[in-house]
Amino acid sequence: MSVAPLAEPSVAQLIDANLDRSREGLRVIEDWCRFSLKRQDLVVTIKDCRQKLGRHHHKTYKNARSTITDEGLGLKHPFQDNRKSPEQIIEANSARVQEALRVLEEFARTTDPALAKDAAEIRYLLYDLEITVLKATVGSERRHKLQKCNLCLITKPHKNLESIVKSALKAGVKMIQYREKDKDDHEKLVQAKELALLCKHFGALFIVNDRVDIALAIDADGVHLGQKDFPTSIARSLIGHEKLLGRSTHCLEELKRAEEEGCDFLGVGPINATETKPQLTPVGLAYAREASTATRLPWFAIGGINQSNLLPIKEAGAKRIAVVGAIMDSSDPSAASIELLEDLI
Repeated sequence: MSVAPLAEPSVAQLIDANLDRSREGLRVIEDWCRFSLKRQDLVVTIKDCRQKLGRHHHKTYKNARSTITDEGLGLKHPFQDNRKSPEQIIEANSARVQEALRVLEEFARTTDPALAKDAAEIRYLLYDLEITVLKATVGSERRHKLQKCNLCLITKPHKNLESIVKSALKAGVKMIQYREKDKDDHEKLVQAKELALLCKHFGALFIVNDRVDIALAIDADGVHLGQKDFPTSIARSLIGHEKLLGRSTHCLEELKRAEEEGCDFLGVGPINATETKPQLTPVGLAYAREASTATRLPWFAIGGINQSNLLPIKEAGAKRIAVVGAIMDSSDPSAASIELLEDLI
């Protein structure tokens, strides 16, 4: 390790403090990527940044450390207590690192140009890296929510659509899939946006059926595609990894393909005949039994499911269901939602 040029004691102390600050902030982000996001690519990049800065942390700087004379030691700001979510923690630590690196650039430029150069390069890298980590964090939280969902309401045209969805959400439904074939695009966009806001208010996932463009336009949580819709690779390239991608499957071969292609959740069915898609032949319970042991992805049994026929579907291995008429056609959508949720426990 090369020896750092001599700097004034106060400058050396300043450089030491900001090297500590930047390395600590990077470690916070790195550990989040490692243990929560499980993104090895991000971990490797951040660890490399930490190691580069560590190589510049010479004894000259460490020996200048003096906690006794540091007037700012232990000072806190009330805003620090407002960091409740992972996103806020990532944002705060990214800002901390960026600010510390800027200080290093300015004060090391004449006495330690190698440090100033690396600090500048890492700072610019972190601008983009922060966005990548934040997007990945949002995606992680969506997948965590998805794991907890056991009932998905798929909408159909109805004069009281918003009221029905709101009743279902109040009852505890945590996933809404917007399906609309008849309205023009402007009407779909307006309606989808209203439902998305409702879901956000209740902390539920909002998924758009078929339409990747609408899902992106209203910043939905994801999109669900049929077998004849966009290929998974194209859909994923459009929506990114932070959004959820679902796929309808009607046999084990389609299920395995969707899993290999990187889908986040699956539809399994139709279990029974359904008015929504009368052209599809019911697959019965056999496919549900196969799905229960064939994949670790969250999957929803679908097709003519209601409270009266739910028990054998559960016994076949289904832990999650997607329904249309069981809630949309009910005289009491709230009660219907509650009954289904209770039966799924």
